[in-house]
Amino acid sequence: MAVGGDDDDSMERDFAARLRLAHSPSQAPPPSTASAASSSPTAAGGIAFRAPQEQFTASDFELGKIYGVGSYSKVVRAKKKDTGSVYALKIMDKKFITKENKISYVKMERIVLDQLDHPGVIRLFFTFQDTYSLYMALESCEGGELFDQIVRKGRLPEDEARFYAAEIVDILEYLHSVGLIHRDVKPENLLLTSDGHIKIADFGSVKPTKDTPIKVLPNSTNERACTFVGTAAYVPPEVLNSAPATFGNDLWALGCTLYQMLSGSSPFKDASEWLIFQRIIARDIKFPQYFSDEARDLIDKLLDVDPSKRPGAGPDGYSSLKKHPFFRGIDWKSLRKTRPPKLAIDPNANEDEDSQDSNWLSHMGSTTVNQQSNTVSNNGAASSSEVRSHISKLASIDSFDSKWQEFLDPGESVVLISKLKKINKLANKKVQLILTDKPQLICVDPSKMVAKGNIIWSDDPSELSVQVTNSSHFRICTPKKVSTFEDAKQRAWQWKKAIEDLQRRQNC
Repeated sequence: MAVGGDDDDSMERDFAARLRLAHSPSQAPPPSTASAASSSPTAAGGIAFRAPQEQFTASDFELGKIYGVGSYSKVVRAKKKDTGSVYALKIMDKKFITKENKISYVKMERIVLDQLDHPGVIRLFFTFQDTYSLYMALESCEGGELFDQIVRKGRLPEDEARFYAAEIVDILEYLHSVGLIHRDVKPENLLLTSDGHIKIADFGSVKPTKDTPIKVLPNSTNERACTFVGTAAYVPPEVLNSAPATFGNDLWALGCTLYQMLSGSSPFKDASEWLIFQRIIARDIKFPQYFSDEARDLIDKLLDVDPSKRPGAGPDGYSSLKKHPFFRGIDWKSLRKTRPPKLAIDPNANEDEDSQDSNWLSHMGSTTVNQQSNTVSNNGAASSSEVRSHISKLASIDSFDSKWQEFLDPGESVVLISKLKKINKLANKKVQLILTDKPQLICVDPSKMVAKGNIIWSDDPSELSVQVTNSSHFRICTPKKVSTFEDAKQRAWQWKKAIEDLQRRQNC
């Protein structure tokens, strides 16, 4: 046991050394941090931080609901036990960060957030670490993600979308004025305060320009042009063509986000990242008839294939964007004093994960399973073999073990099955998720072989939808619950495709 403890200490010391922030003597601290230099703790490299590096541990906090999940991190609501202060605690996996060479991204996010000062930018309060994780205590935005509002409302009325878009414009104007390109603007990274104002988060992909006044890491402005960051549905065509990052990247993402607010889905939505990229490169975009002329025109201009022609990126800066007819009536000087749209409340906001599980409806059959489960059902539904044949074109699925048949109804067959991680606060619960041709979405505890209930099925995409974060992470969204899963075999898009195919088949 002592040897294991020494290994953990060695790992922590090694990681701390690699994370140490180098200080360039030629760079003086910017005005926003200079006043704090005399009192704030400093990193080993000599940078003075407004947000100190503390000696806290995770046990100093009461951990609540999960806010979001990334490729190497998760964000949970955390209440400091001694003060009662509430934070959004970003927990980052050291092992993954090291393995995937993400240390520079973590450093950059920490340094940049420490220096930014705008009401629309999430605030960093302090950091700490332990053997396995890095922690950032961020401002808690109790209103949740803009993405959640879109899901709960289906799509936003134009007045609401206009307000949110205006606040995003105000934030981007500030970031671009200090020489920063966010590079991952999307509804999941746009958070809402308890009273409904927008704040942007997740600066792990931020790119500083050469003339930024913000203190950055050495050589961080010399990143290779072909470096790919961001989220597939919001990536502009020039990034796919390996062009250098520009402010126009964020403006393209703004256009995609505005489209999603107004329609309920991203403009280039498709079954896989590859198909999404093909649509982006072809600029294959279709506008719903209910879009106003002003909204259609603004989105059309923001999604210009030439990044220099997007409103906000030209020689007149943000003036042309703010003066666009879509923003008529916006008081740009008093945005943060303007009453925001009313938030749609999460019906499970006061429930923990276990109590939410108990609310899932169960449609488990009580009779024994028909061994001839591959036959066409008596009601004439499409045969499961046709469904499985279609799915097999996407990817091979886990071999179906007969032990799972006890959870199926007579005549019911498996379309897709996999052991996933269900994201739940600090701990990830293993769950066997089974999609059947009935259709049903069944959750089983694989260790106890106990049914955890069904995710309520609906053929209506507004009642049941799948949102893919990346190839490993996806969400299944229903009006009463959003369940987040991680698939180690990176088949998030296959889950989305399979569920949506069954919805279409039921509607035919």
